Amino acid sequence: MSSAGPLHDVHASSAGVFVERRGIEVVASYGDLAGEYEAALDGAGLVDLPGRGALAASGPNRLSFLQGMISNDVEGRAPGQGCRAAMMTVKGHVIALLRALVDTDAVRLETEAEGLGPLLRTLEHHRVGAPVRFRPLPVSVLAVLGLRAGDVLRSAGIDPPLEPESHRQVSLSGHDTVVARAGDLPGGGFVLHVAPEGTADCWRVLRAAGARPVGHEALDARRVEDRRPWYGDDVTDDNLLHETGLVGECHSPTKGCYLGQETVARLESRGGHVNKALRRVRLSAPAAPGDVLTHEGRDVGRVTTAAQSPRFGPIALAYVHRSCFARGAALEVAGAPATVVDSFHEE
Repeated sequence: MSSAGPLHDVHASSAGVFVERRGIEVVASYGDLAGEYEAALDGAGLVDLPGRGALAASGPNRLSFLQGMISNDVEGRAPGQGCRAAMMTVKGHVIALLRALVDTDAVRLETEAEGLGPLLRTLEHHRVGAPVRFRPLPVSVLAVLGLRAGDVLRSAGIDPPLEPESHRQVSLSGHDTVVARAGDLPGGGFVLHVAPEGTADCWRVLRAAGARPVGHEALDARRVEDRRPWYGDDVTDDNLLHETGLVGECHSPTKGCYLGQETVARLESRGGHVNKALRRVRLSAPAAPGDVLTHEGRDVGRVTTAAQSPRFGPIALAYVHRSCFARGAALEVAGAPATVVDSFHEE
């Protein structure tokens, strides 16, 4: 098992069941999938995201530099605003999905912890003497999601930001904290960047305000239902942005050139057509990431995230060949029937 995070003992005291994901210890569940799922849907679920990290870009040219690096329009954001974006190679392969939060003196970039190294190396490689500096930020990332997430933040003394990726600096349990509206969370929600030494205090305050701890099994169920792909789980550097379905959220069609822009523009000119794309799949039996999808005996894709939904049973996100994009396409996973759907609410 990987090294324990700052909340390991807190999770253990709440009957947290630990698993390792890509070398990072996370809580799979607290022993009640249905209850945790309900909190993440209609209540207020509190999730520890030890797989997330952040770095700060500072210097007088930070906005113009990042504008030429990432896929969305960061230069047009005022302090307190933000956007989701992708960092790509020159050939358009996604190496990070970002939350870019603009402040008065810096831009905070949140991404998967495993992607911070490649992201930092790419930014430094292209800096070429520009007066821009990058530094990792020592933060823990927590998430609050569900219909009552905003109510919980208000009970904890935080005025929740409402616009996607908007954010503000607050004090939570005496610790400086950044809270942002998070478009990559299912159903909307908020992420909080907390200093590691204050993580346990902030966790307790949010629990006292009405949030319920939620493990990654329930979070995955909600992510799959809402089709919220995450880097590492559903997106890697093998993928083009169009394959992920995130072009509309992470790309500005009106900004100038950036890394990977030629590939994005070429696909846009062709109507966004790609050979494979991420789809929701209804399963008839549990599956696992990496499982092969077949159609009439032919390999047509791979499962990326598989989950057990208390509402819909076994479900998944999967990359599917273009021949099976259509709603209702009949597939098999390990011999068990599966179906491509636009929504799990479909009969």
